[in-house]
Amino acid sequence: MLIALIVAGAFFMENLDGTVIATALPQMARSFGTSPVVLSIGMTAYLLTLAVFIPISGWIADRHGARTVFGGAIVVFTVSSLLCGISNGLWTFTGARILQGIGGAMMVPVGRLVVLRGTEKADLLRALAYVTWPGLIAPVLGPPLGGFITTYASWRWIFYLNLPLGVVALVLTWLFIANDRMDKRAPFDTMGFVLTGVGLAALMYGFELLGQTDTLWLQATFCVALGLLSGGAAVWHARRAAHPLLDLSALKIPTFAIAIWGGSLFRIAIGTIPFLVPLMLQIGFGLNAFSSGLLVLTLFAGNLGIKRLTTGILRQFGFRAVLIVNGLLNAVMILACATLSADTPAVMIAAVLFVGGACRSLQFTCLASLSFSDIPPAQMSGASTFASTVQQLTMGMGIAVGAMGLHLAMAVRGALSATPSVVDFRVAFVIVAMIAGVGVYDCFALDRQAGAQVSGHRRAA
Repeated sequence: MLIALIVAGAFFMENLDGTVIATALPQMARSFGTSPVVLSIGMTAYLLTLAVFIPISGWIADRHGARTVFGGAIVVFTVSSLLCGISNGLWTFTGARILQGIGGAMMVPVGRLVVLRGTEKADLLRALAYVTWPGLIAPVLGPPLGGFITTYASWRWIFYLNLPLGVVALVLTWLFIANDRMDKRAPFDTMGFVLTGVGLAALMYGFELLGQTDTLWLQATFCVALGLLSGGAAVWHARRAAHPLLDLSALKIPTFAIAIWGGSLFRIAIGTIPFLVPLMLQIGFGLNAFSSGLLVLTLFAGNLGIKRLTTGILRQFGFRAVLIVNGLLNAVMILACATLSADTPAVMIAAVLFVGGACRSLQFTCLASLSFSDIPPAQMSGASTFASTVQQLTMGMGIAVGAMGLHLAMAVRGALSATPSVVDFRVAFVIVAMIAGVGVYDCFALDRQAGAQVSGHRRAA
């Protein structure tokens, strides 16, 4: 559990930096003498670097040892945070963010690999419950935290706060994490790296363009098409290469495949929530940023509130039943957001967000635990890298899907250039709820005792 907490702390630091600067962009732009729109390249560069370098993390960890790579990633991330904080120009800041993205790309899959290799199957659920919470909480907590720091201190403290956290994480890593590495060292798959890197970067950038207010449709379409073509070529290459960068063999294991395919739709759906909910509360309902932020934090409360119950729920009902029932509840709670209005009492809005946060947290933990329940040790590195790559891609798609839902609703009523109305948000939530519901379909193929070694569930005779 100590190792899981060390990794979770590093994950939180990495996840938070992906979202926290969104509300600080205006002040940062003034410091650099540029506009917030231009400065958003810092966020884009960070996300694209993550997408490109995550696939090589498993190969590096197998070659140099998980502790060496994880600790090195913490050093790179921490030093680059300092460079971000002392930056005085657009390009020095962007360069520091690219370096920070490289550190983050090594931290995520290698940190998960450290937990997977050092945890018995019976303890895997509890360990991964700690590891998954940063991915749920950081997108919700990041924007209001960034706004608070920017308002009452300076945007530079967003990055300076990583310095003590990084030092503590590095010391704990060196004291408590073993430096496991593979005995057999596979050659580096250069072709796989190029195809995967181009594909993921193009897709991520295309999705980001689709999520912008003034969508550049030609550029976005070109990037998505390039990403799909390159990604398809990467899959074709991976199936034929002797030592592929992305190991697809884990997809032959039913529990992993279901968690990837159906889980991807779920992650896309929940990735829209931190984007759509604050916009609806502020633009649709007319709330100020502070009131909106307080309501959105009930999602955070729901995420944490269910954690202590997750193990007991899975032990009682098993992965299959929980993923199906809770998956449908997720769709229902997203649909419930479409019923809210400016006249809805704040207590009712908070209740919907709290229950929705609890449901998404339970589903996220279940999928993460099920993914690795049947993976043998020899395939753990490849499976962790592949899962991290897919997760990064699908969470990035969430904002694009939410924005496209809004654009579609506005186009139907002939108001693409206007401000989104409450009706537009309702249409977007209905679309997202349908995506979440479809994601449950794969779970019906699960055996009733799937992942029992992890969940502790035993069906009564």
